[in-house]
Parts: sequence; structure tokens; C-alpha cells
Amino acid sequence: MLKKERQREILKVIENIGKVEVDELAKLLRVSVMTIRRDLTELDELDLIERVHGGALLPRDTEGNDEPPVLERSKEKTEIKESIGRVVAGMIKDGEKIFLGSGSTTAAVAASLLRHRNLTVITNAINVANILIAAPQINVVVVGGFLRRSELSLIGYFAENALQGLQVDKLVIGIRGIDPVKGLTNDNMEELITDRAILNISKNVIVVADHSKFGHVAAIRTAPITAVTKIITNLGGPKDILQTIRQMGIQIIEV
Repeated sequence: MLKKERQREILKVIENIGKVEVDELAKLLRVSVMTIRRDLTELDELDLIERVHGGALLPRDTEGNDEPPVLERSKEKTEIKESIGRVVAGMIKDGEKIFLGSGSTTAAVAASLLRHRNLTVITNAINVANILIAAPQINVVVVGGFLRRSELSLIGYFAENALQGLQVDKLVIGIRGIDPVKGLTNDNMEELITDRAILNISKNVIVVADHSKFGHVAAIRTAPITAVTKIITNLGGPKDILQTIRQMGIQIIEV
């Protein structure tokens, strides 16, 4: 079993039962105790777990922090998401290659792209691909992987391998939390490695998020705030946080 695959299995075990011992993991995965210790140290450095004597457990602030499923979120703040979607669609030119990540706001972007022509949209989101079925003039490429049902997203090493070496003109993603110090944060440990692979495929990263995401810090740090080019949001965000992020050279557009 490859290291990345083994660490993914460790995360699944800890996510399911909350806490695990080194000896138990070594027996379960049929590797040495030293190998498990090295894996746990690496995962702890990524803030994916909390290392404790003899084992590891979930980070303290992960429990109860999950967002509602994407289908539920798609029914919330619809006018805000539609406004954000229209603005982002206006930034995308016919003939470009873009990546649309998973989420309810990125789905609103997809819905605003239906009149674009000669556009290539790469996505790991089933709901995004489903929306774009109505636009035969748009080339749709779906990145395969393991299905995360709550998000209708495809993640894991199949997705990460497909993304290697890929470059697009624009990358559009949603995010759980945006903070000038903690950066971009999310709640799901299994999705982290896929999210980081996605962020590597473009230098033009557009984050779509309503104002409630500013100042929120989820359990898992996906990337520093400087990984972002633009943030498209609605009015009403915390002015001090918005100002700080702008001073870091990131464009914020409020719609």
C-alpha cells in the first residue's frame, strides 16, 4: 500500500471512531509501528489530526462543524449565489479552459455559463456537470474519483492523478472558511489532498463565497489566503477582514 493511500485509510479510521492507537493501526494496515508513527506525525503537521501519546484523534474543532449537504445548501441564499454566479460568468471568456469545483455557489456559476461558446469546463462535481448538460456548445470534462455523496463531488487518488500536469485559464472554487491568517479552510479531511491538487492547476484562482464565510475558520487548512487571486462575495462582510485581505493584494468584488 502506497503512503498516500495508507494515510487516507488512517484518516478514515480516525474520522469514523474519533481516536485510535498506534498499535491498532499497525495491525490493521499490516505495517510497522514506526511507519504508523511517521504517518501520524505527517498528518499532525498538516493539521489533519491531533497527535496524542500512543495514538491520534480528531482535531478538537472538527466535531459538529460539517456543512449541510450541497443539495440543501442549493436552496439557501439563492439570490446571492445567482448574483455571484453572473459576475463570475462575466469574467470567463469564450474559448477558455476553466475548472469548476464542487459546491452550491459553483453550481450557480455553471448555470450562468450556459450561453458561453467553445468553452471547456473541467469539474469534479456531479451537480456542475449535470447543469452543463443543457449547453452542448460547452465541452465538459468530468474528473473521476470516489464519490463524496453529501457534496456530489469526486475525490481521491483517481482525481488527483487526473489533475497532474493539467493547467487551466481560471479555477473557480467554493470554500468553508476565509481568514487572512488561517487562510482557506474546510471541514473534510479526505477532501483535503484533492483540494490541494486542484489549487495547483491554475495561477488564476477565483473563490466564490457569501459574506458569512469571512472570519470563519474550519478545522482543516487547505491553503494560505495568498493562493487566491480574486474573491467574489456579497455585501455585508466584516470590513476589517476584507480590508486586511485586500491589503495582501487579493481583489475582493462585492456584488
